[in-house]
Amino acid sequence: MTSTHKDGAPRLGRVGIWTFAFDGRPAGEVRDAAAEIEELGYGALWFGEGFGRDSVSQSWLLLSATRRIPVAAGIANIAFRDPISMAAAERAINEGYPDRYVLGLGGHRVSDTPIQMDGYAIPSRGRAVATMGAYLDAMDAIPLNSLAPPHPPRRMLAALGPKMLDLAARRTLGAHSYFVSVEHTAQARQLMGPEALLAVEQAVVLDADVARAREVATEHVDSYRSAAPHQIASLRRLGFTEDEVAHGSDRMVDAIVAYGGADAIEKRVRAHFDAGADHVCLQVLTSCPEEIPLAEWRELSALTTL
Repeated sequence: MTSTHKDGAPRLGRVGIWTFAFDGRPAGEVRDAAAEIEELGYGALWFGEGFGRDSVSQSWLLLSATRRIPVAAGIANIAFRDPISMAAAERAINEGYPDRYVLGLGGHRVSDTPIQMDGYAIPSRGRAVATMGAYLDAMDAIPLNSLAPPHPPRRMLAALGPKMLDLAARRTLGAHSYFVSVEHTAQARQLMGPEALLAVEQAVVLDADVARAREVATEHVDSYRSAAPHQIASLRRLGFTEDEVAHGSDRMVDAIVAYGGADAIEKRVRAHFDAGADHVCLQVLTSCPEEIPLAEWRELSALTTL
């Protein structure tokens, strides 16, 4: 079930799916998986953007394969496209699929040197909040000639720190937080106030073998802890020590990833809701990330009734 945001557009349902698993899979397989996610009752379908399908193409593919479920870019990387092309694509998608598309924006690069992704250097765009604010200004100022959708654009920002959370609350529907703990959810809600939408990504490993599940969870945490400056800064703000940030810890893994049986994952989802989240999107991690985790999505669909 969806609720209504103050702009009249439907909100996301309570529990959704977040995935990178569609990249590298044939389009027909992706369509079938998206249609099943919808039939399982999930409240939204989120996808990331790396070096697979670009965010705009993936959005069209997923929306065309489904009938009702909101599709959310989590996130469309502002380092990958000009504000003109982003604004034009946003309007076209909203025209084609009214009230079903959420444009999550992020990917600002604030380091002095390019960020390495799979051996490719993505250049810095400047300070995060100023860069994102200017990008939103540019999108709003573009004199688009295409047909306008019936409702304003449904945008959210990838937001972790206080200033970006504030910008998300002021300029968009709210924040999409990724790689965060329940404590971050509570802090974000307090900073943004009660009206802003807070959609939290929660990484999960559904495996009753806890030792094996922890291995998968640790690999996920280490991949961000060692290479993503904005996530490193977020971990420090959350109170993890310099040694934990440098080398990892069980405490960090336990805070970022929910793993074990379905009961453990339900407990974490409920904790995010208690801390102020409006929506929790589950990123299922497995030992075979190149495969679409349909079995896990099916088992976790019971959480859509929370």
